[in-house]
Amino acid sequence: MTDRRRSIRTALVACVASVTMTAGTLAAAVTLAPPAHAQLAALEYQAEAFTVTNVQRLQHARVPLRHHACVQKWAVRQARKMARQERMFHQDLARVAKDCHLSLAGENVAYGYPTGRSVVLDGWMKSTGHRANILKRGYRLMGIGARRAGGTWYVAQVFGRKAR
Repeated sequence: MTDRRRSIRTALVACVASVTMTAGTLAAAVTLAPPAHAQLAALEYQAEAFTVTNVQRLQHARVPLRHHACVQKWAVRQARKMARQERMFHQDLARVAKDCHLSLAGENVAYGYPTGRSVVLDGWMKSTGHRANILKRGYRLMGIGARRAGGTWYVAQVFGRKAR
């Protein structure tokens, strides 16, 4: 095995372990009242989509994306708006870029996928434009928001790169 493949495999294992620990910690730490149940489901969906996105990036020789609080805020806000309106649409990325001090911003949106894994693999990676966003070399940051309305998931994935 080459050093490059070994380092990609190591990063991949670390990503999976991180999500597994995060989901386990969340499940143990939250008392599952009805609102907490919905919150936990959204966090698990988001964490799974985040990990699967980075697995795809590693498999295509791209650097993994880091979580960023500001980008995350805009992803969650967009997912919440789409769920509330029960329709899919993009947000104004110029506002996101300005608020988060980004030189580059992008977004994938989707609805109707039952898991974070399926939205990435069955949705975005099978669509030319969405796949290009996931694999874009210029991105370094990512946030994912997921909210459910009437049993349907609405998801926003926001990408960015900090301005220098």
